[in-house]
Amino acid sequence: MIRIYSDHESISQAAAELFTSRSRQASIICGRFSVAISGGETPRRLYEILASAPYRERIHWDEVHIFWSDERCVPEHDPRNNAGMARQMLLDLVPIPPENIHPIRCDQPPQQAALLYEKELKDFFKDQNPNFHLVLLGLGGNGHTASLFPHTPVLNEQLRWVSEVYIPELDMNRVTFTASYINQADQVVFLVSGLDKAVVLEKVLEGPYQPHELPAQLIRPNGKQPIWLVDKAASHKLTAQNQEDIDAEGPIPD
Repeated sequence: MIRIYSDHESISQAAAELFTSRSRQASIICGRFSVAISGGETPRRLYEILASAPYRERIHWDEVHIFWSDERCVPEHDPRNNAGMARQMLLDLVPIPPENIHPIRCDQPPQQAALLYEKELKDFFKDQNPNFHLVLLGLGGNGHTASLFPHTPVLNEQLRWVSEVYIPELDMNRVTFTASYINQADQVVFLVSGLDKAVVLEKVLEGPYQPHELPAQLIRPNGKQPIWLVDKAASHKLTAQNQEDIDAEGPIPD
């Protein structure tokens, strides 16, 4: 499903409504809401909105469990740290119990960090289906999502939930959910904003299936298309052929 909104503010508001709705549904049915969030600049405004009225009061934060789909292997207080940004913009501003926050800890070698995070996930879900109620993702200009970068070995991983990955062009180690694990989620939502994302969005949604070139194409939760919340600038290259899949601005159906 592709939902086109006027601007970044509008997709952030729509994502906040979706987050709130999903959290309340999960709390009623499961007694807790499990969500994996992402880093980057696009979700920053979403985090600000969730930390402000009326959303701050509408969400049962004591039942929310926050995980991360990926993390850069940098110190906790490094500005590139995904968890640090989310704490600053959201988690330090809402009444969520500290034990409900589950960061990827990169104060050890990447492989060890990945193994420990997978163990934490398995301990959390225990005998339940290991499916997040919601996973929020972004889209990189090269087609990556989470830390699933083009032509990296992690794209072939089918068994592990979490993997270490080295990104040569960035000279950086990262820890990431695998595509096969993301695809177990109940709902996956991409937030895509800005004119600089128009070309890659067109390739991912309308181009040939080349997942090693465009890893975001691997994401199909339970075999279905994810939800794409896209602003007009990012969507302007999508063709008329795709218009049947595009809804006008408005609420997202459950």
